Amino acid sequence: METPDVLVVGAGLAGLHTARLLASQGHDVLVVDRRRSLDSGIRTTGIFVRRTLEDFALPAELLGPPIRRVLLYPPSLRRPVELVSGRDEYRVADMAGVYAWALAEAALAGARIRLGVSYPVEGVRARFTIGADGTRSTVARRLGLDVNRRLIVGAEEVYPVAGGDGPPTFHCVVDPRLAPGYLAWVVDDGRHAHVGLAGRPEWLTGPLPTLLRTFGDTFAALPPATGAAAGAMGAPGPLPGAVGPVRRRGGPIPVGGVLRRLACPEGLLVGDAAGAVSPLTAGGLDPCLRLSELAAAVTGDYLRSGDPAVLRHYDGAALRARFRGRLVLRRAWSGVRSRPAAEVAFALLRTPVGRAAAARLLFGDGSFPDAMRRRPGVSSTTR
Repeated sequence: METPDVLVVGAGLAGLHTARLLASQGHDVLVVDRRRSLDSGIRTTGIFVRRTLEDFALPAELLGPPIRRVLLYPPSLRRPVELVSGRDEYRVADMAGVYAWALAEAALAGARIRLGVSYPVEGVRARFTIGADGTRSTVARRLGLDVNRRLIVGAEEVYPVAGGDGPPTFHCVVDPRLAPGYLAWVVDDGRHAHVGLAGRPEWLTGPLPTLLRTFGDTFAALPPATGAAAGAMGAPGPLPGAVGPVRRRGGPIPVGGVLRRLACPEGLLVGDAAGAVSPLTAGGLDPCLRLSELAAAVTGDYLRSGDPAVLRHYDGAALRARFRGRLVLRRAWSGVRSRPAAEVAFALLRTPVGRAAAARLLFGDGSFPDAMRRRPGVSSTTR
């Protein structure tokens, strides 16, 4: 019987980052993932925001060109709102490469990694289990912790392109007919065109692949500013100028906010399993890294002290309170069910107040709260 200090279930970014931090503290860490290869089953769009890029050391060669320009479209696709930042706001990563890098970093720190292994793991009895196993976490259910209830589902196709016209641009389309409760997007950074949509599953009017193709056909009607990559999305097969095959990804995304009960004496949750996703923007990469740092610090202190009171510092309710405003906006956004209502709501974005609010949301410094800011009794870890 193996008895590691920590069993990390899930070799995504949250699990590997937590494993690396704990292994660097000297703990015996075993990471398992049912996938045999980390370049399969990728669900995230891979969009990193400025705050993450500033605070965490990610390999630059795995990041696409910086994006400063965002275009917001109503369902009619007429009169988009253009927002341009003076700073580099977004970069889209090669997530297969990022996972490979994170795996290598965790192994270098001393973590043992086994792919193609399902949880529960036969012959392994860990002192503590960390659930980094995604939105529908098996670890959460087995440990009696909270589980995600409010979800959207998304799909994305990624087209490598040989270069496009104009600056790298993040296109966002609000259309409740195609993406009820969320939006559709095209991110064209000149290297790749990421084309996707997401919405409340119970409100979707058809299968995601069909809706995605419908969105591509619709978006093809936009002016040339969208770039050749986005404009050709209506055509089947590779895009003009494409080099290599199309990549597809998708899956459920939790948008109900951080779960309240995240930890117990047997283990805790990180990443999507913890609901660590912005309720409004559905961004999860920044939250997964920040919450993983707190998880590693609390776990390390708990393993050293054996005191269950340490786990109180991993408080989902306290983190959830920071998202009250975004949870309210999420409910309001989800309530827009018709295209005319969306057009009316979008008109507010054309006002100075609306533009300022959109710029603050898209370009502001606010993201997931920095959970590691000296919570009492919790040791800091090294980024």
